[in-house]
Amino acid sequence: MKLKYIIAGNWKLNKGPAEAKAFSGELSKRLAKTSLKNTDIIIAPPFVSLPALMANGFSIGAQDVYWEDKGAFTGEVSAAMLKELGVEYCIVGHSERRQFFNETDRTVNLKVSALLKKNIRPIICIGERLEDRKAGVMYNVARFQLAAALFDVEIKDPVDIAVAYEPVWAIGTGNVATPQQAEDMHEVIRQSLEKHFGIDTGSRIRILYGGSVNEENIEGLIDKDQINGALIGGVSLDLDKFLSIINHIEKRER
Repeated sequence: MKLKYIIAGNWKLNKGPAEAKAFSGELSKRLAKTSLKNTDIIIAPPFVSLPALMANGFSIGAQDVYWEDKGAFTGEVSAAMLKELGVEYCIVGHSERRQFFNETDRTVNLKVSALLKKNIRPIICIGERLEDRKAGVMYNVARFQLAAALFDVEIKDPVDIAVAYEPVWAIGTGNVATPQQAEDMHEVIRQSLEKHFGIDTGSRIRILYGGSVNEENIEGLIDKDQINGALIGGVSLDLDKFLSIINHIEKRER
């Protein structure tokens, strides 16, 4: 079954409100010239730039969330606050959050549950380190991370969540998994989703690839059956390159 693709730009710590507004305005203008049939476009800017991206013709995502609605949690942002802004998606469990900010499988699960309660769609990031791949345990790592993220989680519709496979060794390094390496992992993820949610739902949840995706390697990746889009870092900051990826997918036969 062919699923509608997701192309999500994760801006990380880039583009404040003024720059975000200018970029999103130009992106919206150029997307208006394209009848998007195959692709859902998501932009995930820093928290302070979220308001600058509203009402631009594409979906808005946050880069993180805290699992409590309110309280003495200095510096945190809740799902309720994101919902009030109009945020539709939220990235959780990104490897940079795990590496630099002590994100754990347990906190990923708490965030997924908090987002779903507010009808915000989590994009759940999972992926192995280089040493895991060298040891041949990459599939076990992915299964464990996904099972932990989905503990006690149920959904009403397959579009309620997405999963992003991001091999840690490929993020920001210029390295990229081969299309077949990515497809093999996506098949393992698909099997886990079907086991957790049942075949009807699990077969229709979109699985994205992330890790040094660019306008040159997207073709080989997106040709694979189980790769339903991409979570894109640095290239999403370049308007022409980001649009090149979108246009490539839009030209594909469905």
